[in-house]
Amino acid sequence: MATSIRVPFGTGAYDVHPTKVLALGLNYDDHIKESWSVRVRGFDAARPVEPVIFPKLPSSITPHRSDIVIPSIVAGYHFPEERTDYEGELALVLGRGGRNIAVGDAMDYILGYTCANDVSQRNIQTGDKSGWFRGKSFDTFLPLGPRVVAASDIADPHNLAIKTRLNGTVVQSGNTAQMIVSIPEMVAFLSRNFTLEEGDIILTGTPAGVGPLTEGDTVEVEIESIGTLSNRVVREQ
Repeated sequence: MATSIRVPFGTGAYDVHPTKVLALGLNYDDHIKESWSVRVRGFDAARPVEPVIFPKLPSSITPHRSDIVIPSIVAGYHFPEERTDYEGELALVLGRGGRNIAVGDAMDYILGYTCANDVSQRNIQTGDKSGWFRGKSFDTFLPLGPRVVAASDIADPHNLAIKTRLNGTVVQSGNTAQMIVSIPEMVAFLSRNFTLEEGDIILTGTPAGVGPLTEGDTVEVEIESIGTLSNRVVREQ
């Protein structure tokens, strides 16, 4: 799988090619309350005391209008209730790297914003002793697009409507104003743990309404001022 995709950016194009993808979990109160999400070991319905961070492999990135492929290994486990979920969210692309970035400076490090679908294989995510990594990182489990919008063209990234549609029906409807950890706070916190680099992707969390995907579904993530990311779901043969 490719670890880079080319997307529209301004009047040209941008190669999304991160050294790492860092994501925030449980960053919307209403999502925390969803019963499936809090079945993960170590979590309950309370707000986490600090940001919940997990990685996704860059090889999970796939573009707008490509297929989300549920890997054949999932069927091989014969889970009684197999579940692979959509999670629509705002993603940011870093325009430069840094370490120990101050909250007040964090927005200066952002190149732009795009739509993301943090596809999650729940049975593996909640069952693996090592945590969320594998269930979040299968190939094609991070659709991004349809474009990157320059940070300077987004008036307020903390006030963007987010909708996810499954086969045309709205299943998630939220706003980035509902995020628990703000964008400057998450960039600063992540930079205290890892050296951030130009092109890295940060996923900001998902609102309530996550649910299962099945073969043949079309899932769309629409974010105000950015556009609509659309992908079809297939199974690996």
